[in-house]
Amino acid sequence: MPANYALGFDIGGTFTDFVRLDLETGAVRVYKVLTDPQDPARGVLQGLNAFMQEMDWSLGQVEAAIHSTTLITNAVIERKGVPTALLTTKGFRDILAMGREQIYDIYDLFADFPEPLVPRHWRHGIAERMTRDGVPLQTPDPDEVRDLVRRLQGQGIQSLAVGLLHSYRNPAHERAVKHIIANAFPDLSLSLSSEIAPVLGEYERLATTVVDAYVKPLVAAYLSGLSAELARRGYRRRLYLMLSAGGTATADTACEQPVRLLESGPAAGALAAGFYGHLTGVQDLLSFDMGGTTAKACLLHEGRAAVVHQLEVARVHRFKKGSGMPVVIPVMDMIEIGAGGGSLAWIDELGLLKVGPHSAGASPGPACYGLGGRQPTVTDALLLLGYLNPNYFLGGRMKLDLAAAGQAVAQVATPLQLSETQAAWGIYSVVNENMAAAARIHLIEKGKDPRRYTMVAFGGAGPAHAGRVARILGMRRVIIPLAAGVTSALGCLAAPLSFEFVRAFPGRLDEMDWGAVAALFAELEHHGRAVLHDAGVAPSVMTFTRAADMRLVGQIHEITVPLPAETLTAEHIPAVQQTFYRVYRELYSRAYERLPIQVVNWRLVAAGPAPSIRLERQAAVPGTTAEAALKGYRRAYFPKAGGFVETPVYNRYRLVPGVSVRGPAILEERESTVVIGPGDEACTDEYLNLVVQMA
Repeated sequence: MPANYALGFDIGGTFTDFVRLDLETGAVRVYKVLTDPQDPARGVLQGLNAFMQEMDWSLGQVEAAIHSTTLITNAVIERKGVPTALLTTKGFRDILAMGREQIYDIYDLFADFPEPLVPRHWRHGIAERMTRDGVPLQTPDPDEVRDLVRRLQGQGIQSLAVGLLHSYRNPAHERAVKHIIANAFPDLSLSLSSEIAPVLGEYERLATTVVDAYVKPLVAAYLSGLSAELARRGYRRRLYLMLSAGGTATADTACEQPVRLLESGPAAGALAAGFYGHLTGVQDLLSFDMGGTTAKACLLHEGRAAVVHQLEVARVHRFKKGSGMPVVIPVMDMIEIGAGGGSLAWIDELGLLKVGPHSAGASPGPACYGLGGRQPTVTDALLLLGYLNPNYFLGGRMKLDLAAAGQAVAQVATPLQLSETQAAWGIYSVVNENMAAAARIHLIEKGKDPRRYTMVAFGGAGPAHAGRVARILGMRRVIIPLAAGVTSALGCLAAPLSFEFVRAFPGRLDEMDWGAVAALFAELEHHGRAVLHDAGVAPSVMTFTRAADMRLVGQIHEITVPLPAETLTAEHIPAVQQTFYRVYRELYSRAYERLPIQVVNWRLVAAGPAPSIRLERQAAVPGTTAEAALKGYRRAYFPKAGGFVETPVYNRYRLVPGVSVRGPAILEERESTVVIGPGDEACTDEYLNLVVQMA
C-alpha cells in the first residue's frame, strides 16, 4: 500500500485526539477517545486501533506521525519522575532551595515555594572551579566523582543532573564529569546544564537541568516503547514530537532533551490557529483552546505566535507568577487558564460561586460521564443548559447522564438557593468571565486591543464557549474549524522540523569580540545541521535564524532581538542597535537610547521547510439552505431570548459552503458542539470552517 497519510495525535488531560490527513486529496479524518491517565501510551494504541478499524486504513499507509503530549508536564506537577540527584560545584548545592530569594507576593510573608525535585540529601558538591570568564582553576577529581555517584546509585537514584558553576562559558568540567560517569556507570541517565540550558543564572540553569533529568528515563521508556509498538503494527517511518516552541524533532532528539516537550500540546494548538488564520486570510488572531482540563490563549500577530525563553512549572499558586520552578527553554508565549470542560464548580468561604482551577480530568471525569464523578463541572452545566446532546457525545459512542449532572449541580444550587438551571448558567457565566479576563490581560500586557483581533476557537469545549468569551472581549468575529475538538492534533502536522540552540556569551555590544561571536554561531550551526540531517532534511532546504537576548546595561531582564544572517562585525552595531530599540519600543512604548546595550545570550534556530498542508475544498451547492442540515429542535437556555427556547440543532457535516445560520442555534459534530448566541450569524466557508459574526 502506498504511504499517503500524515497522522497527528495529541494526548490531553481528558481526551486523546487523532487526525489523519490524506496528503493527496487534503481530506481530513478525526477520532477522539478518553485519555488513559494510568498508561497514556496504552490509550493511544487502543484509540489508534479503533480509529483504523472504523475507517479501514493501516499504519503502513502513514508517511509521517507527529505526536504532542502532556506526559512531561504531568510528571513534574504530580511528582512522578524518577529518583534524581544533582552534582554541582562545592558550596552551591542549596541554590535549588534558595532560588531567587524573592517573594512573589509581597503581602504574604509566609509564601510557599515548590519543593525542589531533588531533596537535599541527593544534592552534592564536588571540588572543581571555573572562573566567570571560563578559565579552569580546579578540575574535577575522577575518584571523587566515581565514589559519590556509586553511593548515590546505592541509594536508588536513576538519573543525575550535573550543573557546575560557569559551565555556560566553558563546559570542559561538565564534559569531563560526563566522561567519567559514562565509563563507570554507562546505564545511568545523565543531563548536563551546558547542554540543556547554557545560559546565565545558576538557579534557572540548575532548575531546568533537574527537570530534564527528572523525566528523562520516563520519556526514553515511553517513546521507545511507543515507537516499537507503532513499528510492530506497521508504521515504517520515524516518530516525531512536537516541541514547546512550535517545531518538531525526532523521538531520538526529544529523548536527549525531554524538557523541551513541557508545552508540547498547547504549542500544537497555537500552530493550528495560525494555519486556519492563513486559510481564512486573517493574520491577527487570538487562539482559544479549551479542552477538558484547561484553556489556553495565545496571541498571533501577523500569523505568528511569539516565542519566549522561560516558563514556570508546578506553581504553588497556579496564577501567581514566581510561585513555580523556572525552566529556560524556548516556548510559545501563551497563557494557561484553569478552565476546561472538567473544571469543578464550588462555593468559597464567602459564599461565592467559583469554577476551577481543579478539574475532574479523565478519571473520574464530570458526573454526566457516568464514570464515578460526583462533583459539578462545566460539562454538567452545559448538559443542563441544553447545549449538549446526551445521545451524541463523541458521535454517540458515549452517553451522558442528565440526571447525574443535575444531582451534581444541585450541590452548588441548593446552598445558593438557586434552581439547577440558574446554577448551571452561573457556572457557564463564571467560567466565561474567568477566561475572558485572563485573555484580556494577556493581550493588554502586550499593548494589544482585543477588539482588533479575530478569535480562532477549538478544543472539545471551546466552540461552546467561544461566542460568549468573544462578546465579553469585544471581538466581532470567531473562526471555528471543522472537527474543532481535535484541532491541536492537526497543528502537529503544520509544524516544521526545528530546534533552537542557545549559548551565553555576555558582553557590551560596543565592546564585543566579533571573532568569538562568529565562532560561536559556526558551532551552533554545526550542531543544527547535524540535528536536521539526522531527521532527514536535505542541506539545500535547511534555514538558520539568528537572534540575541539583549538588555540595557543595569537591567535584569532581556528581550530577544533578531540578527542579520551574515557574519556579524563591528560594522553591524548601528543596525543591531536600531533593531533593539524597535523591539524595545514595541514592548514598552519607548526606549532610552543613552545607555549602552548588553548582549547576554546568542540564539540560533535550525529549521527545515514548513510542511505543505492542503485541506480538501468543498464547492457551494446553489440553492442549498441550512434547512438541509437541520436535525431537529432542543430546548436550550439563552437568557437574552427569554430563557429556555426551542433551538434549532444542525448537523455541521451537512452545512455546505455559503450557508448561514443565525442564532440562537446549536451545531453538532462528533468531537465538539458549537453554540451560536442570539443574533449572531455563522457562515460556512469553502473549507467548512464556521466564521461567526457577532451581533
